[in-house]
Amino acid sequence: MTDVVYDADADLSIIQQKKVAVIGYGSQGHAQALNLRDSGVDVRIGLQPNSKSRQKAEEAGFTVGTPREVSDWADVIVILAPDQHQRGLYADEVAPALNEGKTILFSHGFNIRFGYIEAPEGVDVVLVAPKGPGHTVRREYEAGRGVPVIAAVEVDATGRAWDLAWSYASAIGGLRSGGIKTTFTEETESDLFGEQAVLCGGVSALVQNGFEVLTEAGYQPEIAYFEVLHELKLIVDLMWEGGIAKQRWSVSDTAEYGDYVSGPRVVDERVKENMQAVLADIQSGAFAKRFIEDQDAGAPEFKALREKAEGHSIEATGRKLRGMFAWTQPDEDYTDGSAAR
Repeated sequence: MTDVVYDADADLSIIQQKKVAVIGYGSQGHAQALNLRDSGVDVRIGLQPNSKSRQKAEEAGFTVGTPREVSDWADVIVILAPDQHQRGLYADEVAPALNEGKTILFSHGFNIRFGYIEAPEGVDVVLVAPKGPGHTVRREYEAGRGVPVIAAVEVDATGRAWDLAWSYASAIGGLRSGGIKTTFTEETESDLFGEQAVLCGGVSALVQNGFEVLTEAGYQPEIAYFEVLHELKLIVDLMWEGGIAKQRWSVSDTAEYGDYVSGPRVVDERVKENMQAVLADIQSGAFAKRFIEDQDAGAPEFKALREKAEGHSIEATGRKLRGMFAWTQPDEDYTDGSAAR
């Protein structure tokens, strides 16, 4: 059984004695900054002068400076900007402010794992990654609970990096639920694989293909949408609550039997082989290289793929049907991406 670290195992006073700069005020940035402050930590926010998030951070009562200004001031620099922007931000704003004894902290190991960021000697390199989106990290903290975290230390220059990592994890509420040790490599590679093969890429492709099979066979798109997309949340919620076993226990015997006999026909050994190829591209750095080179060029491939996906017929059907669901949030609340980017 993996060892789990809780609040009782951490020394909160370590991070309380540090000056912490949080670079970015998006989904994770705002949540971690607010939780840190409520845990008695001195926090400042690093944003560019033209950042749309600057007003939000100031209205929340934070001192806001440029990333360079708050990095100069801080002992611990938390880099929570999007992966593709971290390299330039680090080189221009953070690296000049680093000196021996400081810590740079991430919530995703992409840039360290693939060598886009390399810390100078004498600087600790730490990861603390909440396993939930920022609004959940904040909501659970305010409710007296917490979102579990995983933590890693890539460079322990001071000999105290792990103590600081667990102290930080405690301050954002993560150790109320528990923390698990990992490595930058394990966190990055497993996270990218989960997103691409299952959670985002795998599920999206499965849903789109199921929709196409039904509509091409003559079934109404509205009925197809209900059966392959709308009800997916019900199944995932059951899995989340009690694993695949609870999902199978909760559905009808017909559905459970179909799960056993038809699931392996759709997701067969060829799919597993394709997943292994996806993992190999992640491990080799091929995916990271493709993503960063495209972003550096202005993201032409990324934008073309997004436009193509948004034009899929399931999207038009969904926009029409979701108006019937009074209990769901309006499309504009999440499709503009402003909360996460």
